[in-house]
Amino acid sequence: MVKRVFNFNPGPATLPLEVLEEAAKATVEFNGLGMSILEISHRSKDFEKVLNDCVADVKELLGLPDGYSVCFMGGGASTQFAMVPMNFLPAGGSADYINTGEWSSKAIKEAKLFGTVNVTASSEDKKFSYLPDPKAVKVTPGAAYVHITSNNTIYGTEFFTFPDTGATPLVCDMSSDIMSWKFDASKFALIYAGAQKNIGPAGVTMVIVRQDFLAKANEKIPTMLKYKTHADNNSLYNTPPAGAIFIVGLVMKWMKRNGGLAAMEAKNKAKADLLYAAIDGGAPFYRGTVEKSARSRMNIPFRLPSEELEEKFIKEAKAADLVGLKGHRSVGGCRASIYNAFPIEGVQALADFMKEFAKKNG
Repeated sequence: MVKRVFNFNPGPATLPLEVLEEAAKATVEFNGLGMSILEISHRSKDFEKVLNDCVADVKELLGLPDGYSVCFMGGGASTQFAMVPMNFLPAGGSADYINTGEWSSKAIKEAKLFGTVNVTASSEDKKFSYLPDPKAVKVTPGAAYVHITSNNTIYGTEFFTFPDTGATPLVCDMSSDIMSWKFDASKFALIYAGAQKNIGPAGVTMVIVRQDFLAKANEKIPTMLKYKTHADNNSLYNTPPAGAIFIVGLVMKWMKRNGGLAAMEAKNKAKADLLYAAIDGGAPFYRGTVEKSARSRMNIPFRLPSEELEEKFIKEAKAADLVGLKGHRSVGGCRASIYNAFPIEGVQALADFMKEFAKKNG
């Protein structure tokens, strides 16, 4: 039996063990072909089935209505910060952005290269420790779209309701909470998400785009940077990250076997409630860093009384097989990332460790 630690890293992150085991077999030999999944042609019928099954499962899990395309692109979601405005922010036009952290700030920076950015709501004034009220967000007349980041891995905030943008397309970076709870995907014109947190390995980004929105895209941009290129060619215009897509497909089937998004949401809520109870119950030794109403279920940051104690906590936790608890370099502290595949047993182990550590060091 291979030893498995509890991996609290923010991404790449924990994948289901049964997915890893199935992927390991396919890495040696896939589907009776005498070849690895990493070796077969992306033009083969075998890979075409892998891809089509994955797309179908994504649509089923999200309950997507007709009129959406699901695309898989190489690389991380940060490329989408530029691709979104490149495709949908017309020359001389404007777009609305909601700024709630590091990644939305980077998206804003990229969008400014293509047009006017209206920051219609922001939590920067309190170091991104809360979320603007989505019901209070006003859409700028004539805005090409509204961009929001659903979950913030660094600061630990997460939206569970979204602004009503009316006829203005809503675009969302869901990299760190995609498929972790049941939401109405039909409210969005475009969703993008790096796979490496909830749905697969690093190296592939999933883009879900409504076809009527796609019809408005700028045609005078490089071919590979057009969403239409990927949608029209079923993600096969060029060689896609085939191995990563295969694992995303396995994760989709794992989710379906385990109750879909409603079951993922229930488990994620239980895990987050357990860890927040350990933080709040351990006060003042442990301290949460964001307003309770804005707390993320995916990324849970917390502080100890001193940086020296935080360093000791992280070191001793690692020795206890609780790894990846160091906070982001920009904010410090501690952070536990507990995505879909992270087991509740690991959260309980961390809660128990926290209690004992506070007893010894408080």
